[in-house]
Amino acid sequence: MLELKNVTKKYLRRTALEDVSLTLEPGKTCLLLGPNGSGKTTMMKLIAGLSRPTAGEITFDGDPIGKASKAHIAYMPTENYFYSYMTIRDIGKYYADFFADFSAQVFTRQLAAMELDPADRIRQLSSGMAAKLRLALTLSRDAKLMMFDEPLNGVDILTRTQTIDAILAGRQAGRSMLISTHLVDELEDVVDTTIFLRKGKLVMAGDKREICAGRTLKDLYIEVYGHASAESSESAGEVR
Repeated sequence: MLELKNVTKKYLRRTALEDVSLTLEPGKTCLLLGPNGSGKTTMMKLIAGLSRPTAGEITFDGDPIGKASKAHIAYMPTENYFYSYMTIRDIGKYYADFFADFSAQVFTRQLAAMELDPADRIRQLSSGMAAKLRLALTLSRDAKLMMFDEPLNGVDILTRTQTIDAILAGRQAGRSMLISTHLVDELEDVVDTTIFLRKGKLVMAGDKREICAGRTLKDLYIEVYGHASAESSESAGEVR
């Protein structure tokens, strides 16, 4: 179980997250929602242990986020983090050395399904292909919590469907999924819970059916953030 207790993250004069408390139960698929600048990427990086909160505490299965939790949490960021000269095969070997739960066999199957050539170098990949590689790497781990930061960002319609199918196939009993996105209508039918952030503050969180109360998640998103905000968000790029 993932718990955030009064978590605040500040960067100099800017507050990215402010006094956020929430719980993500095991086995749940959760959408992390909010316009640009809401703090979604910041929250994920804190959970992944890539950054530390200014105040508050984050625990996973009762233990503080740290070296032990990194062995059980997989994170797909929006940005590329590979050296351009490396091949896809090189990246797979790197992950296998770094993560004990990484499966080379699963990675091979993921690459085949996503039509990625292991011999291709990173500099040869389009933005969509690089996104599929990040997805394949994340899904090749046997992590208890998988986080995907804007997995549908910058990919075409066919790749969106492929990405959603791959994420759904990666769900297992007891595994939690945390997904940030602006394309709420694409993932509405596959999520159990939702988290709404705005300007670093928690707006609401909980069971999707209870929160929506008969509305679609997209309608609720527009109601919470306003028509102009929703329209600009759906066409926006990376969220910080």
